[in-house]
Amino acid sequence: MKLLIVDDSQVVRSSIERAARTLGVDEVLTAADGETALSLFHTTWPEMVTMDITIPLLDGVECVKRIHQVSSRTPILVISALNNQQTAMKALENGASGFLTKPFTATEIEMALRDLIELAESMKK
Repeated sequence: MKLLIVDDSQVVRSSIERAARTLGVDEVLTAADGETALSLFHTTWPEMVTMDITIPLLDGVECVKRIHQVSSRTPILVISALNNQQTAMKALENGASGFLTKPFTATEIEMALRDLIELAESMKK
């Protein structure tokens, strides 16, 4: 499985990558901004994505929308410090599959990624 992690924090990207690799994700791509994320998505076609909302150049909600328009079968987990129900709803309305609030524990990210992996596997069928 291939995962694209989009977050402007290197610490958060590393934390998500560690958890993903623990769960057997064999290929991890990372982006620190929205434009890089979209470019990577279009060139590598990952099976799943984690997306921060507040990222430079193009915000996460718009990235979710654009990815979903191109590939509605790619599950996207929004991971954001914005504990705002309206923002979460907007991301979900634009195609996100789930929402996790930062800061997260190792158990929380593993559970969320496990669900994301299961969803990505079911979308391939």
